[in-house]
Amino acid sequence: MASLFQPLTIKSITLKNRIVVSPMCQYSASDGYTNDWHLVHLGSRAVGGAGLIITEATAVAPEGRITPGDIGIWKDEHIPGLKRIVDFIHTQGAAAAIQLAHAGRKASCTVPWEGGKQLDEKHGGWQTLGPSNLPFDTGDRIPQTLDIKGIHEIVGKFKAAAERALRAGFKIAEIHSAHGYLLFEFLSPLSNHRQDEYGGSFQNRTRLLIQVIDAVRLVWPDRNPLFVRLSATDWIEGGWTSAETVKLAVLLKEKGVDLIDCSSGGNMPQAQIPFSPGYQVRFSEAVRKTGILTGAVGLITEARQAEAILQEDKADLVLFGREMLRNPYFALQAAQVLGAETTWPVQYLRAKPARPI
Repeated sequence: MASLFQPLTIKSITLKNRIVVSPMCQYSASDGYTNDWHLVHLGSRAVGGAGLIITEATAVAPEGRITPGDIGIWKDEHIPGLKRIVDFIHTQGAAAAIQLAHAGRKASCTVPWEGGKQLDEKHGGWQTLGPSNLPFDTGDRIPQTLDIKGIHEIVGKFKAAAERALRAGFKIAEIHSAHGYLLFEFLSPLSNHRQDEYGGSFQNRTRLLIQVIDAVRLVWPDRNPLFVRLSATDWIEGGWTSAETVKLAVLLKEKGVDLIDCSSGGNMPQAQIPFSPGYQVRFSEAVRKTGILTGAVGLITEARQAEAILQEDKADLVLFGREMLRNPYFALQAAQVLGAETTWPVQYLRAKPARPI
């Protein structure tokens, strides 16, 4: 069997294949509530054969949204809408994961198709938060520097969100510590200029993420997998490095994290990122050598490309983003390309090719 279609068991969860729908914001919610768009968007990828579907960044607090259109899980009223989506995904034999997130200083923006610029409070925006009073980009508002009380409140919000995620039926949780959002802002010395126990040294800059993981694990069952998404590098000298990512991965494994979802960048707008097919796979390969499972993501668009990543032991899962937007049925077609057998929805069997393509 092709590696891409081999099952993977992580704790109590067995994924039917190694194809993952990467978390991709849809910016289509109101007050954090999911709607039919989210059901159809995520549900169609489950129908399309992916083994794991990860929700878009789901805000643990209203001020943690990137835009007013982000989905949320900061109140109990969000649970029924999320559960509706989770239940449908599970009927298709896929697993549903939630990405718990706080946008930090990159919050309070318009949706991308309206420019993506930060909103002021007169136009529906809100005060952003960060480890230091450093805005993300020129013209952005200065974030409010979190004090110790505020940091503890953030930890509590991640914990409460994990409890709600469990009630919504999610079997896997992913903590978002990448792309320049709040938890990563604390990791990077470019965005974290603190002089207290949350800034300066590697141990101090990783403290908040470790505390969030510890808090989530108090309520997240040991049998359920816990992932962390990391930006492996800032792509700027003096920033967070791939060596620090590897060092952090060792700590996260000790803390009970099951898989590192390896991305990069997003913290500094001037970063020069060498975009090319599979440009981030090197990070999942390096982290995997510590003994923790990894996911590879970033301009992976073809079945044979993904198969090679797994065959060469560079990752355990392959996440697809833009390709899944273009083709919700990528997994079904990838099975045909690789000559692998996979289950089609009975409603679509008349379209299943008789032989590999």
